Amino acid sequence: MAANPIPNDQSRWGRFNTLQERNRTVLQSILESASSDKPTRTAVEREIGDYYTACMDETGIDAKGLAPLKNDLDLIAAMKDKAAVTGVVTRMFRDGSNPFFNFSSSQDAKDSTQMIGDLDQGGLGLPERDYYLKTDEKSVELRKKYVAHVAKMFELLGVVPDLAARKADVVMRIETELAHGSLDVISRRDPNKVYHKLPVKELVSLAPTFDWAAFFHGVGAPPIESLNVDVPPFIRAMESLLVQSSLDDLKTYLTWHLLNDSSGVLPSKFQQESFDFYGKTLRGAKEMRARWKRCVDQVDGQLPDALGQKFVEKTLGEEGKRRTHQMVEEIEKAMAQDIEKIDWMTPETKKQALVKLQAVMNKIGNKEHWVDYSAVNIGRGDAFGNAERTNEFELHRQLAKIGRPVDKTEWQMSPPTVNAYYDPQENDINFPAGILQPPFWDNTMDDAVNYGAIGAVIGHELTHGFDDQGRQFDAHGNLRDWWTEQDAKAFEQRADCLVKEYSSFTAVDDVKLKGELTLGENTADNGGLRLAYMALMDSLAGKQPPKRDGFTAEQRLFLGFAQIWCENRSDESARMLAQVDPHSPGEFRVNGVVSNMPEFQQAFACKVGQPMLRKPACRVW
Repeated sequence: MAANPIPNDQSRWGRFNTLQERNRTVLQSILESASSDKPTRTAVEREIGDYYTACMDETGIDAKGLAPLKNDLDLIAAMKDKAAVTGVVTRMFRDGSNPFFNFSSSQDAKDSTQMIGDLDQGGLGLPERDYYLKTDEKSVELRKKYVAHVAKMFELLGVVPDLAARKADVVMRIETELAHGSLDVISRRDPNKVYHKLPVKELVSLAPTFDWAAFFHGVGAPPIESLNVDVPPFIRAMESLLVQSSLDDLKTYLTWHLLNDSSGVLPSKFQQESFDFYGKTLRGAKEMRARWKRCVDQVDGQLPDALGQKFVEKTLGEEGKRRTHQMVEEIEKAMAQDIEKIDWMTPETKKQALVKLQAVMNKIGNKEHWVDYSAVNIGRGDAFGNAERTNEFELHRQLAKIGRPVDKTEWQMSPPTVNAYYDPQENDINFPAGILQPPFWDNTMDDAVNYGAIGAVIGHELTHGFDDQGRQFDAHGNLRDWWTEQDAKAFEQRADCLVKEYSSFTAVDDVKLKGELTLGENTADNGGLRLAYMALMDSLAGKQPPKRDGFTAEQRLFLGFAQIWCENRSDESARMLAQVDPHSPGEFRVNGVVSNMPEFQQAFACKVGQPMLRKPACRVW
């Protein structure tokens, strides 16, 4: 930790970050090459190269000033009455700004074969609702700094300071009202609490002031008869705001969200002010990341499949992909053994669990089908317009899925991403090319280290299918209770042990982790490493290989696991993540897990009373 201090442009620094930086450097070389305006470029190279070129043109962006925003600002200013709100919100959604709420497509939680419209809470400038509601000293102080930031952004827009301060107060008042109607992050972990499939006419009754039919038509959604309204009380809170707020206040709120959501492609003074609050104050970074890094991330975010194709061509090794597939099969076999052996689950539920496990689909490395961006007009000198047009393209692509069968070849992460995920509705585990590299997968390392690293990640994602959220979905991805009452109670008792364990850990200062918020990830961490251990032991078949670097295979597995979670965090980042992140800090992702494992205690000869021997130990899977 001492040898790896947090770089000034980061708020935390760990193994995931170092690999993401390496991937970002690879992407930079791809984009630098693609950005040269030569006739031999392919269509994909032209798309990503021209987008990157426009983003990198800081001088040109600064020279244009607020001209690219003028049409949207004029549209807001021209509103004559509240009936005009719908049209303005519709335009903002098409351009990539989401005031008031979020709207897209999603799988129907109770019919996982179909895509439906999904309307969710949103419209906040702070990370989540409790930032507006907590009354402790640091929360109050942070809200003051947020209001000052909003005021500064209005000043950069040309508003005189006194009026800018009043506008910032208006934004805070409206967002606080929306926060009161929002569901907290822990409640949102319960899939039943965010599933309310309603006919459109019921949505209209919740918020009649907003013209939903005009909005759905305006954003390009297909005809909608029903949709999932994740949080109905939020839509009622929005209706109250629309009724009770003055037209001027609504204009102020919409202007703020247009500014905030567009800041990444506005002149540098807006980007600097945005960083000063979101990067420095909220997360603890000391300086803004270099422009090339921000532009690489923009291309990855806006044209993920175009850039992803080139990344996969350059980095995805067939050996790593083949070995990962093999390791997945071995860990799935270990999980089947684990389910069969556990003593707290009845035969009936075990049978259902094994059916679900056998139905898990594995997606490793890259997509089967790439998104075609040829319909998007990308200009070498139009960063703002490029962002608008790619946002509108993606919005239409997502909304076109409504009413159609689910496409199970889709991914939720771009190929260069250093991460992995389990999707409970598709019942699949997904490992992008970005993570199939050292220290997660390393051809030069022995199996023990790779099992402890990528093997534990595989086991982690697999266990998500059976954590407090995932277990509520069946083998087909439908939200359905397939547990007996006895088994559900036994699961909850074991899960509660993890809630208590992780709630005892301190993130920073006086801030404890939220064991209920991190329960799913903690369950997956504990189950994942145990599965990796079981698979390694199975592969060794009782034979102990010679020590390497003075360590046994078992010890190297645990060291391989610990190595992927090494990290340093700023205090600001630690405080924020404890409130909103379902993942525990790296220290507890390691020590919280191994202190529950007799296998670790045996490997390192831990004695009773030592910290890494927890009594009673927690175990779900």
